[in-house]
Amino acid sequence: MREQFEIRDHDGAGRLGRLTVPRAGVTVETPALLPVINPNVLTIEPGRLRSAFGVDALITNSYIIHSTDRVRERALEEGLHDMLGFDGAIMTDSGSFQLAEYGDIDVTTAEIIEFQHAIGSDIATPVDVPTPPDVDRERAAADLETTETALADAAAIDTGEMLVNAPVQGSTYPDLRERAGRHAAATDLDVFPIGAVVPLMNGYRYADVVDVVMGAKRGLDPDCPVHLFGAGHPMMLALAVACGCDLFDSAAYALMARDGRYLTVSGTEHLEDLTYLPCSCPICAEHTPASLRDAADAERERLLAEHNLHVTLEELRRVKEALRSGTLLELVERRARGHPAMWDGYQALLDHRDQLERTDPVSKGTFFSLSADSARRPEIARHHDRLGRLSVPESLLLTVSKPPSDHDYDAVWRVRPPFGPIPPALSETYPLTAEAPARSNAALRRAAVDGVTRLAGDHPETTITFAHDDWEETVLDRLPESVALENLATIGR
Repeated sequence: MREQFEIRDHDGAGRLGRLTVPRAGVTVETPALLPVINPNVLTIEPGRLRSAFGVDALITNSYIIHSTDRVRERALEEGLHDMLGFDGAIMTDSGSFQLAEYGDIDVTTAEIIEFQHAIGSDIATPVDVPTPPDVDRERAAADLETTETALADAAAIDTGEMLVNAPVQGSTYPDLRERAGRHAAATDLDVFPIGAVVPLMNGYRYADVVDVVMGAKRGLDPDCPVHLFGAGHPMMLALAVACGCDLFDSAAYALMARDGRYLTVSGTEHLEDLTYLPCSCPICAEHTPASLRDAADAERERLLAEHNLHVTLEELRRVKEALRSGTLLELVERRARGHPAMWDGYQALLDHRDQLERTDPVSKGTFFSLSADSARRPEIARHHDRLGRLSVPESLLLTVSKPPSDHDYDAVWRVRPPFGPIPPALSETYPLTAEAPARSNAALRRAAVDGVTRLAGDHPETTITFAHDDWEETVLDRLPESVALENLATIGR
């Protein structure tokens, strides 16, 4: 049991938690963003990240520090916190990114872990192998074995109160990611980053990101805090949290500012193309696009970086509130509609609804049926699964309208898309109190009919009649022959 991570709330696979970082004396509320700090280029001073932005943790690269004589000596003499002027938690990367980029580094896991400990890192990282997407399976498996050896090397080192990451690799093979997660969870290491997803995100392959993360999550234990390496664009935070990621790091706020790019929750804009600033953060409240363009290069870069960080942290707070109130999946759907690739990611998430259902609360805020895709949410699957537990009479009328005043059935239940059959005793319970459009669509009606089919299959001894209001034949054809049909729209004609 990993006592340093406490889960306080769930929605889908997302969770609100508290990660205790003992060496820093800090508890980080998750989901949390760790801004990336380049020790050689401080776009925003680390002290301001804490005082002005409320950032509790950041990440920097110990390999860069180790490889730069001047910075290395200073870090060893002053310690990382004093050198950066940051009194929160500091995670350090190991040089694995440089390994992936350049093919070789001159440091071992034991050397870099001991160096991270010596400079005062609070969460250290071994030298894993970030296998790129789409490599052949043989290479992905071989690289994974190397990473597993690095985890064993890291676990053998006495690090005191310093936490240590156990990266989860496996390229774009979900089963290898699951295997890697299971192996990492069996170690005594503390935080579990999912690595080598940046190329997927750069290629807008959000569906593949979801499959990779969900594969890793199947292997990891519930008490494992999960870090998604290199993920920090506000557009994708809701989706990543809904997959079960707890920590994020990104240099996007600074790198995009350097290129004159302005982050929003629906994508990235170029400052030169903007007439208005669609944001009310302190930077946008005090500037116009023209005034930002007229600023000196360094000042413009800083201002854009601060805006980018403000909008990212604001979105993370919005995600936390949605998670707490049980509306995270609604937020994910709204964000997904902002970009076709995000929509692919949302569809991939719903493909894993059985996995989501295992941690999704049985009761939360009002269910909003927003689109045909609401029929694929875990709440619908849970309702259908539980129809078999219900006590059902010998003859049952299922109707999309009000119960008739005079009938010969033993009971009458309503049918409501996308849930299907709803017994009166459960009609005021979650999620059956859902808000839904007055005009349902065929996908929602198909889900309702699937519920009727499930009820008929679970209770074959019951005679069931389904009264609909002229539903499509393509939908009704999904019903078994044992269910009698009555078309309310033709009664009295």
